[in-house]
Amino acid sequence: MINMDCISPRVLEMAERAEKRVLGIFRQIDDNALMNSARVLSAFRNNRVDESCFHGTTGYGYSDRGRQVLGRVFADIFGGEDGAAGASFVSGTHAITCGLFGALRPGDTLISAVGAPYDTLMTVIKGKEAVGTLESYGVHYTEIPLTEDLKPDVTAIEQECARIRSGAVLIQRSRGYSQRDSLSVEEIGKLTAAVKNANPALKVLVDNCYGEFVETSEPGFAGADLVMGSLIKNPGGGIAPMGGYLVGLSELVDAGCQRLTVPGIGRESGASLDTLRPMFQGIFLAPHVTAQALKTAVFCAAIMEDLGYGTLPGSTDTRHDITQMIRFGDAQTLCRFCEGIQAASPVDSYVTPVPWDMPGYDCPVIMAAGSFVQGASIELSCDGPMREPYCAYMQGGITYESGKLGVMIAISRFFDK
Repeated sequence: MINMDCISPRVLEMAERAEKRVLGIFRQIDDNALMNSARVLSAFRNNRVDESCFHGTTGYGYSDRGRQVLGRVFADIFGGEDGAAGASFVSGTHAITCGLFGALRPGDTLISAVGAPYDTLMTVIKGKEAVGTLESYGVHYTEIPLTEDLKPDVTAIEQECARIRSGAVLIQRSRGYSQRDSLSVEEIGKLTAAVKNANPALKVLVDNCYGEFVETSEPGFAGADLVMGSLIKNPGGGIAPMGGYLVGLSELVDAGCQRLTVPGIGRESGASLDTLRPMFQGIFLAPHVTAQALKTAVFCAAIMEDLGYGTLPGSTDTRHDITQMIRFGDAQTLCRFCEGIQAASPVDSYVTPVPWDMPGYDCPVIMAAGSFVQGASIELSCDGPMREPYCAYMQGGITYESGKLGVMIAISRFFDK
């Protein structure tokens, strides 16, 4: 049993007040989880998931029924003609990279519709030192800056889409390390419509990381051609040990899988080993687990607002991903909060996180994460770049109880120092 003495009485009182203030929001989160669970259950039933789907393959992995059914389940859940999911994708960035290389050809242009993508994806697009970037294969790149109020510039997007002949538009749903709001499915649908009206030949690709099951719909239902993400975030339910997914038009899913393995084989090969059962179970639990992470984020925002810190989203704002940004304003305070989150973790709680020069980032980054699956963002974690305005980006919490305790322990340690 966790010793509640590690949480100061002041924090316990603040937590009680904050939680009472957001109980109505919690009820809405639970209602959404029920709707999303119904969609997931229907996908399992419609695709006749049975025990044989959980038995993995070895070697080349040919005729892997579980891998095939898992792809169809993901397609139904996320609104695509076709889908591929599994351990062959090593991360969300890998899945997105496969989707980009599958959709683009030399001479095409990739348009990032909401400013620059997150740091490590930029090295896929135009890294100066990395071998095999999109740019090195002759794919041109341009990005549309956000408006002054940090919204997508629809007019500029339409103008750029009309100007180019062929290519794709990338929409990143979550904010990454930027200060903008995450995008709703409705906003993604409007951006998709704007792209198609300006140039029907362009493909719309959506980085859906951190956004799955936050709303009761997904970008695939809003017209996106390809939706991509990670299985150690929302759709893994805290159980999937690795992996990523592609969902969308069959030709784009297939093209992405040709990049995943080799041309001519694509998704027909790739042993699933013993990973299928936790992936089926993870996606089944994902709506509930995502709801737990959302409640943790709402609670964190409410209590940090009481302490006078800026939050995005605010505790009463409508949410479109699981990430909670907290604006601390100085490096020391950011580090102290991350130290508290690490100390509240079930794994590696004795470790003190420090900023370091992570590959793919332009400044040191501090990361706190004591998770059962290494790097799993659906488990409670917190990170931030060491640059102004020194914001923490907290996400996850596979149970609300553990997430709430983590936030309270972090704030108590924060006060102690």
